[in-house]
Amino acid sequence: MKPTRRTGNAFDRAEAAFKSATSKPVEAAPKPRTVPEGKELVSVRLDRAVLENFQEDGPGWQDRINAALRTAAGLD
Repeated sequence: MKPTRRTGNAFDRAEAAFKSATSKPVEAAPKPRTVPEGKELVSVRLDRAVLENFQEDGPGWQDRINAALRTAAGLD
C-alpha cells in the first residue's frame, strides 16, 4: 500500500488546524429592528379651540390628533 502524500508544509497544516480550533463560528447577522410607525417630534401651531377639543377627553390627546390627521391624509 502506497502512503498518502501530504501537500503543503507542516507549518501551514499546523496553522490551519489552530485557526479551525480557535476561530469563532460565524453568527448570523442580527435582524434589523424596524419601527413600523416611527414618531417624530415636531412643533405645530393649532387653534386654541382645536387643542381644547382634543384635550377635553384627557390623556392621549396627542394620539387622537395624530389619528385625526392620519384620517384626513387618507392614511387610514
